[in-house]
Amino acid sequence: MKKIHLLLIKAFIRPFFVTFFIVMFILLMFFLFKYIDDLIGKGFEWYTIAEVMLYASAANVAMALPLAVLLSSIMTFGSLGENYELVAIKSAGVSLQKAMRPLFVFIIGLSFASFLFSDYMLPKANLKYGSLLYDIRNKKLSFLIKPGVFNNSIQNYAMRVERKGEGAIDSLYGIMIYDHTGTNGIPKIILAEKGRMAKTSDDQYLVLSLVNGVRYEENTGNGSFNPHQTLTRMRFKQTEVKFDLGSFGGFNRTQEASFKNNAPMLNRRELLHREDSIRKSLDSLNKTTKINASAYFKQNEMAKGYTKVKVSAKVIKGSILNAIPKNLRIQAVQSGYDQAETVKQIVINRILDFDFKSKEIIRAQIEYQRKYTLAVSCLLLFFIGAPLGAIIRKGGLGLPVVIAIVFFLIYHILSTVAEKSAKEGSLDPNFGMWVAIIILTPLGIFLTYKATVDSALFDIDYYKQLIVGLFKKKESKKSD
Repeated sequence: MKKIHLLLIKAFIRPFFVTFFIVMFILLMFFLFKYIDDLIGKGFEWYTIAEVMLYASAANVAMALPLAVLLSSIMTFGSLGENYELVAIKSAGVSLQKAMRPLFVFIIGLSFASFLFSDYMLPKANLKYGSLLYDIRNKKLSFLIKPGVFNNSIQNYAMRVERKGEGAIDSLYGIMIYDHTGTNGIPKIILAEKGRMAKTSDDQYLVLSLVNGVRYEENTGNGSFNPHQTLTRMRFKQTEVKFDLGSFGGFNRTQEASFKNNAPMLNRRELLHREDSIRKSLDSLNKTTKINASAYFKQNEMAKGYTKVKVSAKVIKGSILNAIPKNLRIQAVQSGYDQAETVKQIVINRILDFDFKSKEIIRAQIEYQRKYTLAVSCLLLFFIGAPLGAIIRKGGLGLPVVIAIVFFLIYHILSTVAEKSAKEGSLDPNFGMWVAIIILTPLGIFLTYKATVDSALFDIDYYKQLIVGLFKKKESKKSD
């Protein structure tokens, strides 16, 4: 290795590690500000807080690493330009591309290491971070119930409320509960107008008293829709749902396997397997969700004792109820209403299941592409930062930091907007994760070209002279 190459690598590594740890520290402070209420005042040991902070730091590498590469590359080449070392290098017959080669090799190695980190270490860190944070936030009975948001604090239950009572967290209105404690894989649904929460005297159970609601329970023998499937609807004036809170008495660690199905906690092979499994489940759902209305009506007729009403084949004028005997009209209307509500509820459940699984496929595709975009973003931001530093010729933590933050915000905003659009289905996930890289790649090529030809792209004096020259030309034309 030539001395000049060794000089460039040393000049790059020092600011890289400094900026990387500074960015990691800032992101860690953001994490503490966000979860300070969950960590302080609950009696946790110091090593528990240190453990969750360590896992949160691993999750922040995906943002800190590209920013550190961009900032350190601008600082390195800006400092070399400011001290006229780049001029000396070029005067010795070494072009900018040759001077960047050792750093390019180093960045390739760093990108490969980031790919291995995102595929092997980051999923495990996310798994431990998610499970530990879940246990910390639910150590005590403080579920942070937010109106309009499903809460999964209690195992095997998902609860959503429209609003809470003024000044009392135990008064809830517009309650929807999904009970997943059954063995058939289909949740029981409970809807209630209002309710109140209260703990038992031994603090082992949470009792939710519900008022004016309905309970739906769907039973099937083989998990598919067929004539033997039943949906039971039970209306109630008042009932109680009891939740087991034994696990909240102390700080018990939840088994990590309970969180393993989340996409950020899987590696590439597991993501492909999960996507394939969900696609097969969707295909099965599409095939089995073919409602046979006549068979379903017969099944409910035998179960609930509905009476058939024979109507002649002649054309009926006016309301169809005129063809039904008066003593059977109320029963016929109630029967039709119950059948319509049952079919409606089944269709809604199938639509919700289909939408949920479709979104899970999108999440798996996004996380799969994220393994590659982290590595490629390091390369891209290096080819933006190094030419920028050579052009602006300013080192230190002043102007380079401002420029680095501006370009990183552009990259981060583009990637965030594209990822959100991909999650909503507006963009293909495989394309959406690469939008920011595709847009900024021409910029990196343009800046590299400008730095190679010693362009005065960011030279303020150059633009001042250009403006002054234009005014002088206008004055000379007026005098003529």
